[in-house]
Amino acid sequence: LQAAIVGGTPDDVEHNFYEALHNADIEQLMGCWAEEDDIVCIHPGGPRLVGQGAIRATFENMFANGSVQAHPERIHKIDSLASAVHHLVERVEVMTPQGKQQAFVIATNVYHKTPQGWRMVAHHTSPGTQHDAVDVGVKAQVLH
Repeated sequence: LQAAIVGGTPDDVEHNFYEALHNADIEQLMGCWAEEDDIVCIHPGGPRLVGQGAIRATFENMFANGSVQAHPERIHKIDSLASAVHHLVERVEVMTPQGKQQAFVIATNVYHKTPQGWRMVAHHTSPGTQHDAVDVGVKAQVLH
């Protein structure tokens, strides 16, 4: 949590965000978000949640049922001086009557450098499939 409080990097904030999900720690999770009115969070199939109050309430409801075991994978980053966009696949462990199962979620996390340091300003997720665990397309090669 310290990195999120003092600024750190977008990677530090992302690590703290997923750690907070794993531990169902609402204070750590909210410490990752910017203190701005227009921050936004969209869960798979859910409405657009705007602002700290709406985002906190939805995560409190999630955590009332336990932690969220979402593991970021296949992370691609677009970083600049004052903003960063990370798009990734979340592998989520879900308990079912048949035991532990895996689900996949496509996520985009957006970070801005604020006076308080790097903070999340958007977390947008969509339903994924097992096929989303593999990237489609060819990554451009850099020639020197």
